[in-house]
Amino acid sequence: MNTSPESGLLKTPLHVLHLQLGARMVPFAGYSMPVQYVAGLMAEHRHTRDAAGLFDVSHMGQLRLVGPDAAAAFETLVPVDVIGLGVNRQRYGLLLTDAGTIIDDLMLVNRGDSIFVIVNGACKAGDIAHIEKSIGSRCAVVAMPERGLLALQGPKAVDALSRVAPGVDKLVFMTGAAFGWKGGELFITRSGYTGEDGFEISVDAAQAESLARALLAQPEVQPAGLGARNSLRLEAGLCLYGNDIDTTTTPAEAGLTWAVQKVRRLGGARAGGFPGADKVLTQVDDPGAVQRRRVGLVALERVPVRDHCELMDPDGQAAGAVTSGLLGPTIDQPIAMGYVASRYAAPGTRLHAIVRGKAVPMEVTAMPFVPNRYHRGQAAPTV
Repeated sequence: MNTSPESGLLKTPLHVLHLQLGARMVPFAGYSMPVQYVAGLMAEHRHTRDAAGLFDVSHMGQLRLVGPDAAAAFETLVPVDVIGLGVNRQRYGLLLTDAGTIIDDLMLVNRGDSIFVIVNGACKAGDIAHIEKSIGSRCAVVAMPERGLLALQGPKAVDALSRVAPGVDKLVFMTGAAFGWKGGELFITRSGYTGEDGFEISVDAAQAESLARALLAQPEVQPAGLGARNSLRLEAGLCLYGNDIDTTTTPAEAGLTWAVQKVRRLGGARAGGFPGADKVLTQVDDPGAVQRRRVGLVALERVPVRDHCELMDPDGQAAGAVTSGLLGPTIDQPIAMGYVASRYAAPGTRLHAIVRGKAVPMEVTAMPFVPNRYHRGQAAPTV
């Protein structure tokens, strides 16, 4: 990756390819990133739901934690069972502040010789510095700026990727493995950010463009940008860091207590021991201690409701605020998520979003808005 002298923005390894494909580029997390291609957001979204969309997510941060104490050390920063994570298994995790709020959300994989971690692009410098300062004396914290990251998402992603990396069909949701490709290594996990089956592929930056071209040559695959990535993840009920979770939100408020494994909870073999544990575990055990909650919302009129819109109850009392919202392309209905006082969090609760001074009726609903289609099943003994 290098810096664009014209804009000062960083370029991903696919920058030239994006321009050749007619992408509209925008600043995002310090990078020049494609928001959409010629087909447009709606077409990219629908193609990913129907076939396979290829996303450049090379702005994300990749790092390895190396050493015999790496898993135990990382457990001091996240409320996750890292020690018990099997080889080539992946898990969702949360970096927390001492107040029990969320610094960032991340993915981690036990690669056997190391813990492979992927963090959000806008947070990666701070995350890596925080991890290095906190546990760098117990394990090596190795940033991987030489790696690109692609996401191939959709029900036909497995067909396309199997021709490029034979054997990926043996992976199931939240597992990963290394694959050889043109003399280099691809580390592929069956995971993603769309609610669809799909894969995330860590690749040497020098090979990223040729890999992307090989995938785009498959008949199922079309490029997709940040716009479709956002609409797909919102339909899937997934949080966007900086919008739906941040250092003001706790795991329980965000509905993410499922990411706190039993072994790290009160009564577990390795309970607590992470930042903010007292608050986090109190909220896990006592729902009454949670004053607000993240909820899904559906507009009852055809009016898109965007982030920062105030939410009010039918009596005009403040109820909360929207954190993400748009017209869901798959369900063709305005959807949103946001935080409301806990008394308003039950599905079916009626609220109003204030959009340009107008009260738009909303109903609290369960998420995801579109059913997830992850490929689950029995993991193969070896990959």
